[in-house]
Amino acid sequence: MTPMEIIVELGQALLLIIISPLMYGIVSKFKALMQRRVGSSIFQPYRDLRKLFSRNEVTSRDCSWLFRGIPYVCMASMIILALVVPFFFTGVLAPFGDLITVVYIFTLYRFSMVLGGLEGGSTFGGMGSSREMMMSVLIEPALLLSIATIAVMSGAGTDMDSISEAIVKMGVAALSPALVLAAASFLITLLAENARIPFDNPTTHLELTMVHEAMILEYSGRGLAMMELSSMMRLTIFMAMMGSLFLPWGIAYDLEPASLLLSLAISLVKMLFMAFVLALAESILCKTRLFKTPNLLTVSFMLSLLAMISLYIL
Repeated sequence: MTPMEIIVELGQALLLIIISPLMYGIVSKFKALMQRRVGSSIFQPYRDLRKLFSRNEVTSRDCSWLFRGIPYVCMASMIILALVVPFFFTGVLAPFGDLITVVYIFTLYRFSMVLGGLEGGSTFGGMGSSREMMMSVLIEPALLLSIATIAVMSGAGTDMDSISEAIVKMGVAALSPALVLAAASFLITLLAENARIPFDNPTTHLELTMVHEAMILEYSGRGLAMMELSSMMRLTIFMAMMGSLFLPWGIAYDLEPASLLLSLAISLVKMLFMAFVLALAESILCKTRLFKTPNLLTVSFMLSLLAMISLYIL
């Protein structure tokens, strides 16, 4: 690994972290425009995070040291993912970007959030944690099967860099029903993992219906800022995975400045397109009842299963 490769890899990870609040703001802006509202600025998440980082933390007497350490675990897990997920450049950390490892790091993040909701000692935190665990039972199999489909189709193992390169080399042949079905399953999983509509409303503050917000209800100040930032990073990383695994065309495989700049521009366009699709889905759909969310996750699992079956049949 040359110094230039290290610089590019660190710059890619840093860019993913920096644009995470921006992508969150762009999705909110798209939703506002689709609903004929002005909406807040796309830079509003940066202002909110700056305000939260400048405030002191207030914690309950029932909270242990574990409650205070959960935000650091969530942030660390997302920073690790930002380092191994290809965004506009691939080929440096291929041995560490294993898809199975990535799924388990996402699971670690979810487990930490659930533990933080329980450690807060509030009724709503426990309610949100139990709901999150109920949905995770169906989220993980669908996620694993969709990425297993794309790994088998590429024939390049389970590291993301090799999968992206193999799909690009396949060209038009990669545009198969298996890829479309696996991408649809991954999109539903993206909505569920990031607590978006129809699984959860990220802007609600009604305790009886929220899932994600209930788990971080007891956090404040710096801890809340880290939880919010890690949540934004998770959404951006999922979008980067969508672009690098299911739409990998345009990713750079060399260190030529022209290739890197072109790849960066294409990757940003793909991110904007996915933000538009995400906002469109949330504007068309409405939040479903809690006990109907397993039906949607079952649809995601069936789509990934059909993708795997079609891969072998066709």
